[in-house]
Amino acid sequence: MTNQIDNWHKLARYDTNIQGELHAGLLRNNGLTVSLQSLSGIPGMNSGAVLWVQEDELAQAQRILDSIEVNNEADALDDNEQDGNE
Repeated sequence: MTNQIDNWHKLARYDTNIQGELHAGLLRNNGLTVSLQSLSGIPGMNSGAVLWVQEDELAQAQRILDSIEVNNEADALDDNEQDGNE
């Protein structure tokens, strides 16, 4: 049996807490053990978060996060400008 206390690895850092919570929920729904660390000790402060996973689940967690399709508002604006729809 391994000592899981020392087996946490940083998977990702997020600029907002909600991004971290969303991705942590996704990983938990896929059966992975995750820990979300807020970057501020002040409740309600949206300073970002760090997502941690166990070493033996690190590769699987990274594959899941890599499979997320990101649709940023800035990307949509760039697409509209390319189509001539400014």
